[in-house]
Amino acid sequence: MADTRYINNALNSASNASRGLDKAIKRRKSLQDRLKLAGETSALLSSVWSKHPTTRLRFGTGVDDLSDVKGGSTPGFHATSEEGERFIALSSTEIARYQSLLYANGASGGHRRLLIVLQGMDASGKGGIVRHVFRQVNPMGIHYHGFGKPTAEESAHDFLWRVRRELPAGGWISIFDRSHYEDVVMPHVYHTMDETEWRSRYETIRRFEKELVADGCAIIKIFLVVSRDEQRRQFLERLDDPTKHWKFDVSDLDARARWDDYMAAWQDVFEQTGTDYAPWYLVPADNRWYSRAVVSELLRVTLKSMELSWPAADYDLDEARRRLNE
Repeated sequence: MADTRYINNALNSASNASRGLDKAIKRRKSLQDRLKLAGETSALLSSVWSKHPTTRLRFGTGVDDLSDVKGGSTPGFHATSEEGERFIALSSTEIARYQSLLYANGASGGHRRLLIVLQGMDASGKGGIVRHVFRQVNPMGIHYHGFGKPTAEESAHDFLWRVRRELPAGGWISIFDRSHYEDVVMPHVYHTMDETEWRSRYETIRRFEKELVADGCAIIKIFLVVSRDEQRRQFLERLDDPTKHWKFDVSDLDARARWDDYMAAWQDVFEQTGTDYAPWYLVPADNRWYSRAVVSELLRVTLKSMELSWPAADYDLDEARRRLNE
């Protein structure tokens, strides 16, 4: 009860701060004042977490083993789904503000950008996260791409070729539903490639991501941890609903039969590619509201941490006004 009261109070304060920012924008307050208010609102939203996801869910800091993550848990957010949904709605508004700021910088020649990698077993909620967390952002500046089995053209190139084609431009956010990590996990699980070959890809990935970060691209890598019981429930729901039959594939059952092999492969991925510049976050995903709240928090604080300012005009404002009044 105490946690619920605290969270509601923090959300009320964040809501008031967000409205205050809206008023400041309408009244044309200084950009410095607006950015300060945006920072205060974001800090209030972050305060609802008893343990922040950036530490509690980070592999190597708050989590060391995938088997320790329980799909039905909600670490750091001890409240109800209603409060979780309210958090997501408020956070989405602030994400939209920061995304506009990022896009404006990119349009002015800035190199800052963001790549979000979403991974997880089938029915872990990757698509739902995209729909809910990004519901208020401007589509201009958002690039979504889902990776499947490589095509003949893609297979003719190195495994990162198709990934590089989908990377964000300056000011943009790219969201990968599955990614280059499939090119390590799949041969690991199904033994379709010599182990020395797929293991060598770890170093290639580390170098690739380090170069991206050095060039101004922040990376958020998320693995959605769904339990086998929840996956079964989701699959049955799809089979029972004619409008969701298209979402089910018999190959999903083949992957489910190799659950332990997949978990071992992903544990290896986390150990080999969880770095300071591109860490992994292992997010419990049985409660959809929780996983969406976590991703929303990670996205918002990452955008805020870029500490961007609105680009200054590169033209004569007075001259532009004079010509408009002619």
